[in-house]
Amino acid sequence: MINRRQALELLATKITDEIVVATYSSATDWIGILDRPLNYFSSGAMGLASSHGLGLALACPERRVLVLDGDGSLLMNLGTLVTIGRVAPPNLTHLVFRNGTYEANGGHPIPNPDVDFEMHAQAANIRRRFTVSDIGAFAAKIDDILHAAGPVFGCVMVEQGPLGPRSYKEMYRGERRAALKQALAE
Repeated sequence: MINRRQALELLATKITDEIVVATYSSATDWIGILDRPLNYFSSGAMGLASSHGLGLALACPERRVLVLDGDGSLLMNLGTLVTIGRVAPPNLTHLVFRNGTYEANGGHPIPNPDVDFEMHAQAANIRRRFTVSDIGAFAAKIDDILHAAGPVFGCVMVEQGPLGPRSYKEMYRGERRAALKQALAE
């Protein structure tokens, strides 16, 4: 199992001009690691990070869009995988950090701990996909994550993170949305 924060810290060292869409626990980790204008935080919309990422990938085909999702969130909107597989945006990478719980909601277990997200992506016709469960394998995938023709889907097996209260207030500031809009226009 991988520590999600360590995986995100490793990923952050390679980020340049990508749009990063993060939700819930991944979002609170990400904002603490790499706070920048090209971050789009999809909190308060459980399950919609992949849909938001897809929309941004289609609207901004010149940029890589990286979605940092959770397994509980993806379960809320599995249908988005079918749409992603159909439109196949070459600039979209969707990472699902799988810990088997709805971590942001108290760590309640997901309904089926044996669900295979990579197989769901395969069934949705997403051709580039992988599952990793150790940090070395994740590090070896970073070039594909950020540069391979997409869509790319990755399931990253992670330990459950802290269940303590998380603050999402910083993510909703109007200035943050304005900075993203400006960065996208440049």
